[in-house]
This record gives sequence, structure tokens and C-alpha cells, in this order.
Amino acid sequence: MLLAPIQGGPISVEPRINDRIRVPEVRLVGPNGEQVGIVAIGDALRLAQEADLDLVEVAPTARPPVCKLMDYGKWKYENAQKAREARRNQVHTVIKEMKLRPKIDPHDYETKKGHVVRFLKAGDKVKITIMFRGREQSRPELGFRLLKRLAEDVQELGYVEFEPKQDGRNMIMVMAPHRKQQQARTPAAAAPAAPTE
Repeated sequence: MLLAPIQGGPISVEPRINDRIRVPEVRLVGPNGEQVGIVAIGDALRLAQEADLDLVEVAPTARPPVCKLMDYGKWKYENAQKAREARRNQVHTVIKEMKLRPKIDPHDYETKKGHVVRFLKAGDKVKITIMFRGREQSRPELGFRLLKRLAEDVQELGYVEFEPKQDGRNMIMVMAPHRKQQQARTPAAAAPAAPTE
């Protein structure tokens, strides 16, 4: 079986600059955002060279394409800085999972509840799963009551974001911390650690 040869390379997401712009005329925008008008590509390239700038295609789908005179390297660097800053300011949502059984021992329940409290205090969401086995599947109200009890026990730290729902052999509920815990977490995570001596 013969495979067709792969034509062309990966599609570039970079804007076309200078000699790569292959159209007869462009709508030119000056370095300070002023409209120059529709000019021939040769004249636009000459103006860019005289100003010691690059001719960058900013709107390739327009008719004629819109090009701007700018320092392309500086523009690319500033865009990378903005993207890096936006990524730094993103809040990452973490979902922790806690698994329980319907016939849980009181001491085990307190231990699991302590983990849920710790996760909510840290500003994370918690997915609580009740696992049913064998005949326990015929008594989903046991799991429902257990989830409601847990939600009431930790209601000062979080709220039920996703009500208890049967999912096959499991029953799932998601709890999220109150807003103040999430906001308290973000400045602490963003602050650099103090140097120790």
C-alpha cells in the first residue's frame, strides 16, 4: 500500500513580515497607529526600511491585508511577557478525592472528615465518593445520609457544589471551599518565601 507524500510543513501561526508578504498592495498603518492608506507593497517595504522597522501583516484576511510598521522583535517579546504574566496570575483549581464506605466506623469517619477539613482549609475542592459493594447497592439512602452528615459537619469551611448523585456503584458529591478560603490561599501562594538565616 502506497502512502501519499506529505505536502508542506506545519502551518505557521506567526504573522508574515517584510518579504514574506506576497500581495500587490496593503493597507498601511504607521508606527504610532496612524493610517497611511493603501500603498503598493514595494513602497510599504521601502518605508519600513527607511524607518528601520519591520512591515508586519496584522490582519491577513482583510482586503487588502492590513500591515503595520513596527519593531517585530520588541513586539514579540512584549507579547511573550504578557502571556507569561497571565499564566502566573491564573488560579489552578485542585480537586482532591476522599473515598468512604456506607458502613464506616465512627473513628474512620472522623479521620476522613479531618482530611476533608484540611483540604477545604487549603482552598481545594473535595470530591467525596461513597463506594457500594454487593447488597449495599440496594440501600443508597445510607450513602446519601452519610454525605449529608459530612456536608453538615464541615459547612463552616465549604459548601456542596455538586449534590449527591448515584453513579453506577458509587455515589458522588463535590464540596468547594467558601470564597474567603480561596482568596486567602492565592496571596499566600503568590508571596515568595522569606529567606532563613
